[in-house]
Amino acid sequence: MNDWFENESFWVQYAPIMFDTSRWKEASAVAEGIFTLAGIGRPPQELKIFDAGCGLGRIAVELAVLGAQVTGVDLIKPFLDAAAEAAAAENVTIKWVQADLREFVRPAAFDIAVNMYTSFGYCKTIEEDALIIRNIAQSLKKGGCFILEMVGREIAVRDFTPGEWFERAGYTVLTDFTVEGAWEGLRSHWQLYTKDGLKADHTFVQRLYAATELRQLMLSAGFTSVEIYGDFDRSPYNERARTMILVGCK
Repeated sequence: MNDWFENESFWVQYAPIMFDTSRWKEASAVAEGIFTLAGIGRPPQELKIFDAGCGLGRIAVELAVLGAQVTGVDLIKPFLDAAAEAAAAENVTIKWVQADLREFVRPAAFDIAVNMYTSFGYCKTIEEDALIIRNIAQSLKKGGCFILEMVGREIAVRDFTPGEWFERAGYTVLTDFTVEGAWEGLRSHWQLYTKDGLKADHTFVQRLYAATELRQLMLSAGFTSVEIYGDFDRSPYNERARTMILVGCK
């Protein structure tokens, strides 16, 4: 049986809900923030970036617009097709690769790797997640850095809600959430309704990591140092953090 995140129909149906207008509007600022976190100003054209789990190319395209050479890797073919269209619309060239991050490795090929918008923790086991981080570490040049952004366990606990409903992309969206184990994961149940009734119903579980747990995974994968922040401006990861960002240097 395939893992839930290998289901193309799920991603295609839920993409308008997950990647709404506000997510696209923030892409340019996120791309700028990536270079800030990496300690780089305007990127030279030879800078090579690996967008691991690039999805619709939201961030990859903006990184390319800023001048970097970008390779976007994702498992979902319809996402890559849409990403290629977005790149063409911006007149930038990006290498798109359909691959599983548990298998994709290009030794010492990239200066920076990124994994954005909670695109991590999908696997059934911590060992598989650790494998992804090792593959990313191996794909970076010496001195390269990996920037990972996701909802940390601390933020999930702080902001937990049992569910909500909202209108988006022509749907009424109903969600309910339950905790897996000792806050090891979050089970999300999403239902999409139109005026004609229920159109989609999907449940998935995503692993939750504390910041210190992820830092240890990255150190064990070969990164020599890992800094933790609460936003792209390098603000602290504390009770006011908006998100969780780890920056690992090789």
